Amino acid sequence: MKHIIYCMQFKGTGTPGGESGVLKATTSATSCDVRTVVGANGVEGQFHPAEGGMAYFESEVRMLPSQDSFLENGTITFGESGHGLKFSTVGHGHLGPTPDPKLMAGVVNWKIEGGEGQFAEASGFITSNFTLTTDGQVTDYHFGHIFLK
Repeated sequence: MKHIIYCMQFKGTGTPGGESGVLKATTSATSCDVRTVVGANGVEGQFHPAEGGMAYFESEVRMLPSQDSFLENGTITFGESGHGLKFSTVGHGHLGPTPDPKLMAGVVNWKIEGGEGQFAEASGFITSNFTLTTDGQVTDYHFGHIFLK
């Protein structure tokens, strides 16, 4: 069994869907190198562009009655050659206020439900930590651990 890990920064938009309480997220990410350094001043992390293609993310977010939790399902496509993952929420995600009144922050875990191309029989999990501005701008940090047969 092969393991793949990935860490990427996706940026894009979250816009209201056709139904009340539904949000459509559309983001993309460049290939990147991630650097984390622990030093005398604490921890520092950075994403740096790297050679390679793009990844594309699309999802549908359904807010739950509690107003701070949600369910989500969608796809992530890596490159232009048809390598994509399908995912859905494990439990439910959380979205809440930050000290900045124009910014919300959230977290969600997704279960990989298979996919296409390289990911035809994939399983595993992805963690997403994200922000959403009042004007619909999304910044989403993924860490994925994928298992291939």
